[in-house]
Amino acid sequence: MPELPEVEVCRQGIEPHVLKKIVDKVIVRNRQMRWPVSEDINELQGQEIVAVERRAKYLLLKTAKGTLLLHLGMSGTIRVIDEAFPLKKHDHFDLVLTTGKALRLNDPRRFGAILWLKGDVSSHPLLRALGPEPLTDNFPQGYLYEKSRNKTVPIKTFLMNNHVVVGVGNIYANESLFQAGIRPTTPAGKISRKRYDALTLIVKDVLAKAIKQGGTTLKDFTQSDGKPGYFAQELQVYGRGGEACVVCETTLKEIKQGGRATVYCPKCQAR
Repeated sequence: MPELPEVEVCRQGIEPHVLKKIVDKVIVRNRQMRWPVSEDINELQGQEIVAVERRAKYLLLKTAKGTLLLHLGMSGTIRVIDEAFPLKKHDHFDLVLTTGKALRLNDPRRFGAILWLKGDVSSHPLLRALGPEPLTDNFPQGYLYEKSRNKTVPIKTFLMNNHVVVGVGNIYANESLFQAGIRPTTPAGKISRKRYDALTLIVKDVLAKAIKQGGTTLKDFTQSDGKPGYFAQELQVYGRGGEACVVCETTLKEIKQGGRATVYCPKCQAR
């Protein structure tokens, strides 16, 4: 599933092609997505897209009349193409602009979302309970420490909770905890303020570097296949279970937490 950096690069990629552009028409080829696509989405026709934003892993295309919310689910991709570009299997949705370009959503598994929202989008059930964005001032040092008091869940589970902070998915939680020297199984409430403050800065750095790498990798979004993917990064632990630690050469251990792969160094990430 695409994580925050992949979705942010997607936002950055499509923004130049849709911002301040007028919607010519809306084409829905399959309304049975994660939630049925409402007929009200046709209200987008004739609207100018005044902002292209991201909240967690949701893309928000704002107009004066409402907001188009897009989510890529587990397998979705977005491409900016010419309106007449031949259809592929699972091309379920086109947002056609008066420029002749179209924003096209392809989603084989149909776990993605295409929603038309009115009013204050922050109050929508999908968004209102989300934690702060990690790359903003709303995620300062001290925040994780205060939120973690009396919590017995493992720190990796705590860090991946979108009600605590959004966008720290499995890959980036593994990498951040390794760099912070924190074992993923440690109870969240047992970690000191000093270590949480270091972890906060590391999370910000890991995500920012991933976004920067993604922008470099994709370059021109219209020339990519629209697939966010995971960028060509030097991952230090994720996907490397059984291999040698890049720091101490100890064999990395892989376990399952909440059905997700967790990889850590038994020496560098002491209890």
